[in-house]
Amino acid sequence: MIDKLSTQARLFIAIVLSMVFFVAYDYYFLPKKQLDQNSTSIEQNAQNTQNAPAIKQNAPDAQNAQNAPAQKQSKILVKISAPDFNASIDEFGRISNFILSNDKFKNEEGEQTTLIAPSHEPLPLEVRFANTELNNLAFKNTYSASSNELDLNTGAKSVILTQNLGDKTLIKEILFYPNGSYDLKVSVDADYFITAGHRPSAQVDGYTVHGTMLRTSSDSLEIIEDGDAKGDEVFRGIDLVASSDRYYTTLFYDENKNLEVYIQNAKDESTLAFIRTSGALMLKGFIGPKNNELLKSINPRLSDVVEYGWFTFISKPMFAFLNWLYGYLGNWGWAIVVLTLIIRVILFPLTYKGMVSMNKLKDIAPKMRELQAKYKGDPAKLNAHMMELYKKHGANPMGGCLPILLQIPVFFAIYRVLLNAIELKGAEWILWVNDLAIKDPYFVLPILMGASMYLQQRITPTTFSDPMQEKLMRWLPVIFTFFFLMFPAGLTLYWFINNLCSLLQQYLVNKMFAKHKAEEIAAHKQA
Repeated sequence: MIDKLSTQARLFIAIVLSMVFFVAYDYYFLPKKQLDQNSTSIEQNAQNTQNAPAIKQNAPDAQNAQNAPAQKQSKILVKISAPDFNASIDEFGRISNFILSNDKFKNEEGEQTTLIAPSHEPLPLEVRFANTELNNLAFKNTYSASSNELDLNTGAKSVILTQNLGDKTLIKEILFYPNGSYDLKVSVDADYFITAGHRPSAQVDGYTVHGTMLRTSSDSLEIIEDGDAKGDEVFRGIDLVASSDRYYTTLFYDENKNLEVYIQNAKDESTLAFIRTSGALMLKGFIGPKNNELLKSINPRLSDVVEYGWFTFISKPMFAFLNWLYGYLGNWGWAIVVLTLIIRVILFPLTYKGMVSMNKLKDIAPKMRELQAKYKGDPAKLNAHMMELYKKHGANPMGGCLPILLQIPVFFAIYRVLLNAIELKGAEWILWVNDLAIKDPYFVLPILMGASMYLQQRITPTTFSDPMQEKLMRWLPVIFTFFFLMFPAGLTLYWFINNLCSLLQQYLVNKMFAKHKAEEIAAHKQA
């Protein structure tokens, strides 16, 4: 059956099915791809033994019980309260709890979102030593604190944590800010590892990458997804280490751009990142949502933590524009609507050419079928006469599909923007849509999207001659509706408005084409 289809029909079906596959796969399965595999700029040397006699011996071993305290909840040493979060530091000098208190970040069950919990080991600020004896003391001797409560509602506060390790003393000086960031100073006369912690487990899904992002001083990025660590890998010259899920992150960054990072797989296959150093260490860290404005206010370069995938170069400016629209409109839903309209206006020349081409192909379809029947056994003559027919009527067999092909990167870019934007969490649009980051509770938008797609399909000229092919295309709105039932309302809203624009444009082009054809017939009769 496929071999009987025209080139234009094959390409159109291939484009549509590839889009269906991408959307479905990206939603229902965890992807296993990297944002940027330019790892040649990152020095990886898991076999380098110059600074460590044996990396497996000296690296933090997540499987070895002696490197972590017993599996019982440690006591709280310091309580931290802030406008948007509550946290605590345990007796081993680690951030053992971090709970977002802002109502915007409640989960679908109405519970406050917990980013860090005692079970999420290793915990942020955990220190492990290469020396086994010293490491045992680190998880046996508890810390003392200069203050047992920090109230960040009035501004930044600091605490000094001290741990006695026999003939050595470990000191952590931490300055916490109300926005979830902190400045860290660590000093101890020994070789040690410190971690920003296990990635938040608040939003485990198949939408986006879960794992650890590394960035070098040259801005090269590498993402090591959960379960993809090869063993005890070493990355040097790193300035950002961020372990993230879809919406949240816990990270370290170093303005001196000289971190040595060890990557491992945890027991649950999540990726663990430890920084190795000796003596004094100064770092900055953050725990919280991957909100672009928040991250930029801490450090402009932290916006790299928001992962957009293959089309980052389009997605970043697109989100910036969407954010700008929100600043004027004050509603993320209407910002998405306006953004969609503007994109359609910009792409209108491409869309218009495609629609006109489809109308021309439909107009000459009967003559195409005559040629196919006449030269059925002679492909060379058929192709020659078909090209002559296209040229005579100014039709392009690829003209209806190439505009779609060129718009795919734009669609995927905005698809990623709307999936990753935590700014949409808790954002209302109208009436029943109270959260653009989750599915439409009544499935109104997916159904409207499917209906608009069906109507658009009904008025779009096609040259499909095979009944089976026509049935396949007729089922596409149903397939898309099914996939979009569970998609975030913000993404479904974009697709629905996009379909409405296509429907209106197709209607106008059809009217223009019909008018032009009527004028040609009238002129021909007069002649």
